[in-house]
Amino acid sequence: MNRPAPVQVPPSQLSDPELAERVAAGDRDAIRFLVKRHSQTLFRTARAILREDGEAEDAVQEAYVKAIRGIGGFRSDAKLSTWLTRIVVNEALGRLRSRKRAAEVIPLAADIDAEGEMREAPDEVTPTPEMAALRAEARRIMEARIDALPDSFRTVFVLRAVEEMSVEETAQALDIPEATVRSRLFRARSLLRESLSRDIDVAEQEVYHFAGDRCDRIVNRVLSRIAEG
Repeated sequence: MNRPAPVQVPPSQLSDPELAERVAAGDRDAIRFLVKRHSQTLFRTARAILREDGEAEDAVQEAYVKAIRGIGGFRSDAKLSTWLTRIVVNEALGRLRSRKRAAEVIPLAADIDAEGEMREAPDEVTPTPEMAALRAEARRIMEARIDALPDSFRTVFVLRAVEEMSVEETAQALDIPEATVRSRLFRARSLLRESLSRDIDVAEQEVYHFAGDRCDRIVNRVLSRIAEG
C-alpha cells in the first residue's frame, strides 16, 4: 500500500532557518515568499542610501540574487530580515561608491551624544479623498526631507522610524554600535523637525489665501448683485 505524500508546510509557517533551508533547496514557493515578505524593507533601505528609485530596485534585485545563492551561509542566531538588510546595505553602498567614482562614503561609525526613542503611530482612520490628497502631499514633502538628511542619519532613520526595526536589529544590519543608532535617530528627527518647521512657516503665510480667480469671482458676484438692485 502506497503511503500518502507528506504535506508540505506553507512557507508562511516556517521559521527563518526552515525557510532558508527551503530556499537553498530551490523551492520556488519559498523563494517567492521570501522576496514578497522582505521587499518593502529592502527597497526602503536601498532607497535611503541611493536616493533614486530605479537604482534602489536594481540593488534590491541584485541583493536577493546574492542572498539566495549564498543562503547556505545564513546563521540561525540572526534574523533572516537582518541578514538580508545587511546584504542590501552592502550592495547599495557598493553602487554608491561606483557612482561617486571612489569618492569616500560617509563613515558609518561616527557618533553623536544623544538619545532617540520611538513614538507610537496614531490610530488609522478611513481617509476621505481630501485626506488622501493631503496625505500624498505630506508623504511627498516627508520623502524629500528624508532624502535631504546626511547619508548616515537617513539610513538609520528609515530602518528605525519607517521600518520599525529595533535598535539591536538596526545596529546589526549597519554594523554599528547601538549607541550610534540611538544618537543618529535622535539627530535625524531633530533635522527633520527643523526642516518641516520651516515648511510650515512658509505654508502659514499661504493659509486661506484669497487672490487671483477666487478674488475675481467674488468681485464679479458682488458687482452682479449690485447691478440687480
